Amino acid sequence: MSHRHHAEDMGLKRLGIAVAINILLTVAQVIGGVLSGSLSLIADALHNFSDAAGLLLALIARRISKRPADEQRTFGYGRAEIVGGLINLTSIMVIAGYLLIEAITRAFEQPEIDGWIVVIVAGIALLVDAGTAVLTYSMSKGSVNIKAAFLHNLADALASVAVIITGTLIILFDWYWTDLAATIGISVYIVWISWAPMKRCIRIMMQSTPDDISLDEVASTIRAVEGVEDIGHLHIWPIDEQTVSLEARIAVADKSSVSETSAILESARRAVARDHDIEHVTLEPVPASIFSSKTVADHPPSGNADSRN
Repeated sequence: MSHRHHAEDMGLKRLGIAVAINILLTVAQVIGGVLSGSLSLIADALHNFSDAAGLLLALIARRISKRPADEQRTFGYGRAEIVGGLINLTSIMVIAGYLLIEAITRAFEQPEIDGWIVVIVAGIALLVDAGTAVLTYSMSKGSVNIKAAFLHNLADALASVAVIITGTLIILFDWYWTDLAATIGISVYIVWISWAPMKRCIRIMMQSTPDDISLDEVASTIRAVEGVEDIGHLHIWPIDEQTVSLEARIAVADKSSVSETSAILESARRAVARDHDIEHVTLEPVPASIFSSKTVADHPPSGNADSRN
């Protein structure tokens, strides 16, 4: 246990260092972009800042998410990470939109750009991005969030390479248009890598059924349990990234005793956990004689399975 806590503390220190050097890099890139007149360098700076801010938000949200459930948050604080991620991703989209507009506006101005400053600062950025990736690599093996940060840093390194190429082309051939092209490319890239996690955050906040779970298959699993005659009001939603919750009403024979009903419910819970890896299950038994069509109305037909939010 102490070894695990020590490893976690070391991981937090590494993440803290990664945040710090990315903030310093952002400052250096903004200064370099202003001095050189390179919009692509500022674009890469904002991207690095969003990475640092996102990582910091993730750390804060993770600490909040570890709080135990209370009277106000009976499901716990697990969604704090989702809220933090959604805020970060939204800011990234706004930044990308601003950069695209700025790039189009500057296309008609043809500003002078100092290619040497662009190359030097982007080279420093490449070293920092590679160093950050090294700091987060070992932690990425046991955490999806940190793995995403690690992959993000590798992608940042590629963006820095693009900026270096832009600066070189400006120095050698006076191709100033490559700065605008790189800005547009980086902006589109930011939107592309942000869209999937943003969609995931929205789906969790909207309590959408997880992509890897089929309502019809879960319903079939429960119906296959001995003693279950039908199922209705089936709802499956994510509480956070790791926890999925299920609730449903199941029809049991009118003459089922309390012990028999309890056994049926327990068998259904075990079947759902075994076949669909859902542990947080709430089942309400209803006598089959009063289990009307309205009771099952909330279980959508198969045709709607692919139209979830």
